[in-house]
Amino acid sequence: MSAYKDQDPRLHGIKTKIRVVPDFPKSGIMFQDITTLLLDPKAFKDTIDLFVERYKGKNISVVAGIEARGFIFGPPIALAIGAKFVPLRKPKKLPGKVISQEYILEYGRDCLEMHVGAVEPGERALVVDDLIATGGTLCAAMDLLERVGAEVVECACVIELPELKGRERLNGKPLYVLVEYIEI
Repeated sequence: MSAYKDQDPRLHGIKTKIRVVPDFPKSGIMFQDITTLLLDPKAFKDTIDLFVERYKGKNISVVAGIEARGFIFGPPIALAIGAKFVPLRKPKKLPGKVISQEYILEYGRDCLEMHVGAVEPGERALVVDDLIATGGTLCAAMDLLERVGAEVVECACVIELPELKGRERLNGKPLYVLVEYIEI
């Protein structure tokens, strides 16, 4: 499911505030910069509001945000829907005991970690990030949550890069995105 197909008038304002930076961080990458979205209070609020409208009343008890930009969008969504926020971090960033999930990227390997006990079996979780590209990070986040017994209800991203087919890697798990970027 994608909000951009619903034609909510707020989506145009959100999409126009996302800056595309060519050749960053390396040649050939069209970087989707959400910092310009954050500079516009109305567009930022509209972004959060669209997610909240979708998830309010869905019995979600955990919003898991992926480092780092999932930390921007996840906490306000969690507060608004009455859920706890759980950060999913890169290795060695969380103190105390953690559970880890390695995953493969197009250019190597990475890992996400979560505090042991942050999520209980049976909790309903929403995974939040700014963007889905190849889907590897979202898959790792879902695997981590499901390993501790959570039910991942959906993944939510501001931006989708459909050319990279990340949605296909989610094994049928619902993905909700606000805007998609199609390279012309």
